[in-house]
Parts: sequence; C-alpha cells; structure tokens
Amino acid sequence: MSSTKPRVLLTNDDGPPNLHESPYILGLYRHLTEHLGWDVKVVLPSSQKSWIGKAYHIKELTIGQYFYPKVDGSGETTARSRPLQDGEIAEWILLDSTPATCANVALHNLYMDEIDLVISGPNLGRNTSAAFALSSGTIGAAMSAALSKKRAIALSYGTVEHPTPISYFEPAHDLGCRIINHLWNNWDEDECGLRDGEIDLYNVNIPLIAEILSEEGLKIAWTRIWRNSYGRLFKNISGRTSNAPLPTAEAPAAVLDQNPGASRLGPGKNDTGDLVFKWGPEMKGLITPLPDTLPVGSDGWAIHHGMVSVTPLRATFGEPHGDVAPDPDTLLWKMKL
Repeated sequence: MSSTKPRVLLTNDDGPPNLHESPYILGLYRHLTEHLGWDVKVVLPSSQKSWIGKAYHIKELTIGQYFYPKVDGSGETTARSRPLQDGEIAEWILLDSTPATCANVALHNLYMDEIDLVISGPNLGRNTSAAFALSSGTIGAAMSAALSKKRAIALSYGTVEHPTPISYFEPAHDLGCRIINHLWNNWDEDECGLRDGEIDLYNVNIPLIAEILSEEGLKIAWTRIWRNSYGRLFKNISGRTSNAPLPTAEAPAAVLDQNPGASRLGPGKNDTGDLVFKWGPEMKGLITPLPDTLPVGSDGWAIHHGMVSVTPLRATFGEPHGDVAPDPDTLLWKMKL
C-alpha cells in the first residue's frame, strides 16, 4: 500500500477545456489539486483526438504551446513559458499530437522521473467493451504510460442522458477522485505485470445517471472487458449506391490521348469520384445492447445496471493460453508437407 501522494500527469483525448468536446478535464484537475492536494502536471492534445487508440506521430513534428486556463476554461496560449497572470490557475501544455504521444513526451521529455501516476481522462463517453477500448485514445494514453512502466488509470464518464445535466459533473469528479485515490493506495498485484508484479493499468467507467446524486451513490464493481464487435463505421457520401457498378480502373486510351494531362491513376485533383467515405458509425448495438448479450461481470454489464466499472488491464493484446510457462516442445508446429 502506498501512503504518499503521487506526482501526477493528467492527459486525455478530448483536448483542452471545451463545453461541447472536453467538458470534464478542468473539473477533474481542480478536484485532484484542491481536494486531494496532489501535484498535477497537464499535457493534452491541442484538439479532439477520440477514436485514435494508441497511435503515435512518427513523421509529423510534435509542436506544443503553453496554455493558461482560467476557472471558466478559457485561457491564453503562448509559445514560451511565462509567469501566471491574474485569474489563471495553472500552466498546462498542449501538443499537436495524439494522446499516446502526449503521455510519452511528458514522461520522457517534459517531466522525466517526476511522475508516479498517469491519469487519462475523464473521457466524454464510456470506454467499455473491447470495441471501444481498442479504439479509445483515453485508454491508448494510459497504455502508453504503462508501457513506460508507470502506473496508469483511464477514466471515462458514460453519457446516458442527452444533454447530461451539469449537476452530475461535480459528483462524478468527486467519485472519480475517490476511486483513483483508492486504487493508488491499494494497487493490486499481477505476477506478469510490467512493474514489479503490479497491475499495469485500470480502466474506470462512471455512468452519469441520476443515482450519482443520491445519498447511497453508485455501486462499484470489479469487471472484465466485454468482448464484442462492431460493424460499419463509415458511410459513403459520394452518392454512389452500394449496387452501382464501380468506376473503371483507368480511362480509355483514346480519352487520355486527347487529354495528355489526364491521369491513369484515378480522378482528377478536383474530382472526388465515387470513393468518398465519412465517419458515421452504427452504434446502437454498442450503446444499447440486448441485456442477454452482456456477460455477467463484464464492464458492459456493469454500466447497463448503473454501476461503476473498474477493470484491471495489461498493456498487451490478449494472451489466451494463460500465465503458465509452456513446455517448449508443445510450441513447435508439426505439419505434414
């Protein structure tokens, strides 16, 4: 059990404070610093980066700015650090990059050896089930931190009511901080963990429902990832119907001969053609699944029943054969040629 206050890195995938895209980051920061008294550094993507998973920028330059938030979430950005001015509560850093990049740059370039715990979130929306978890920039940043052998927690607020009442925000921050504090002081063991046999990271989902205002509050459950799937995530916006014939691979030679500037590789620069797709996922089965499809004890099951879901995770893709060291002879393929 840890009794000391951690030095914290706070990041997310929703970007800096914004009423519509990132409404929770400032509130959680204030609860962590003012209610728990923790030392919190903040490094965020400069804009919304949801559904980007654990992607890193490897060819683009990652350029940052300093951000000085005020209580209302507004704030000035500057190219260089400066002293705080009246009304500013902190100095944050915004990077033109992905959540996972933010976590790695913060840990290894900005605050090397100064961070004990990475908190990613609170995400606007749930991150339950494999379909969401494997796509989540929130979990991606926590995974990035875990792969740097730092304790990490991904925190998400599940949207149930539209619009979400503002009265739910403060209770969610309070509950989130209590869960984070409990996990920090009671971090569990995993013999295959990256850090001295510890759990790599936790994924926490808090449903924003009316019961969060009740005296009893929300129940909290240990859960596992619900293994589900998704279908179509993009829609064709070119106007072409699904059964219409595809365009030919290249224009006829006679046409090209009359127009030497035409390309054999596809439509012209200003012609988008028939292959135009836009993000437009079919979410019904993920957001409102049939109750009998939810395995008891899964994160999806917990959220469906109005409970907080806390899922221990490993910073790895699944290892279906367990943790027992196998006999090397059983690993060799025996194929008939």
